[in-house]
Amino acid sequence: MFGRRPDGRRIKGIDPIVQITPYVMPMRCDAQVFLKHRVDLEKMNRYIRVKKEAGEGTFTHMQIFFASYVRAVSQNPEVNRFIMNKQYFARNNCSAAFTMLKNPNDADQGETVVKLKFDLTDTIYDVRDRMSGVIEQNRGAEEKNFLDKLVAFLFKVPGLATVIVALVRLLDRYGLCPGFLINELPFHVGMYITNTASIGLHDVNHHIYNFGNVGLFFGLGLVERILVKEDGETVMKRYLPIGITADERVCSGAHYARFFKDMRFYLEHPDKLEQAPEQVHFDGGYEYHEPKPVKTEQ
Repeated sequence: MFGRRPDGRRIKGIDPIVQITPYVMPMRCDAQVFLKHRVDLEKMNRYIRVKKEAGEGTFTHMQIFFASYVRAVSQNPEVNRFIMNKQYFARNNCSAAFTMLKNPNDADQGETVVKLKFDLTDTIYDVRDRMSGVIEQNRGAEEKNFLDKLVAFLFKVPGLATVIVALVRLLDRYGLCPGFLINELPFHVGMYITNTASIGLHDVNHHIYNFGNVGLFFGLGLVERILVKEDGETVMKRYLPIGITADERVCSGAHYARFFKDMRFYLEHPDKLEQAPEQVHFDGGYEYHEPKPVKTEQ
């Protein structure tokens, strides 16, 4: 309310053409744009292998992906905006959510959704530590996070889920939703990712939730083998396919283009993520930070 929310601050001075789009397309499902991308998996695997052989621990494709996202946001803060009640807000965090299996070897044990916050100065090592910590906390069917417990509680009383979700939607629309709830809910993040390859599925263009304020959704699929021309020779290469769904209202196409170009570069050159960025850009000068993670053994 009054231009401030627990997760952001209203921004002004936006290009009128961009600013009018929430009035033309009031819901995220109106404004979904679908993209496809393939990442050179050979380059990512080479980096993972070199770091392991050097005794620097294990890295995963997901960790490289998240680190690339954080670095791209640090240079293109406009992509981290969100829209609520037709107004533009600068997010006061760099956050992401993802779905994970309770037991990667047994899908019957169920899954959960976890949320992470990053600092825009994070290196790939920081991202690895943050992800390792939250995954460890949520492994095992007996481990229940806030969302798991909340959903279980709502369905104990008939009709309670309908009432509570409607109330949260209303409060959220006017910036009155409690900060502690927004901090826990995975629907208030800049990016949501699903790794469908982990369950044997191809990449998908997942819908963006109208609940909350997610602006980007990435779907990582099964590895593809493609014949390509390289140095005059035809070779078989492995690629990681990604389905991308974006809320086109968030920023201009030029901003999105720069963001995706940066992300693609870092995905194929993860070594560039080992050092903090020389400069971090904040949307409208609205600065925020997240404490560095505790180092973990890999």
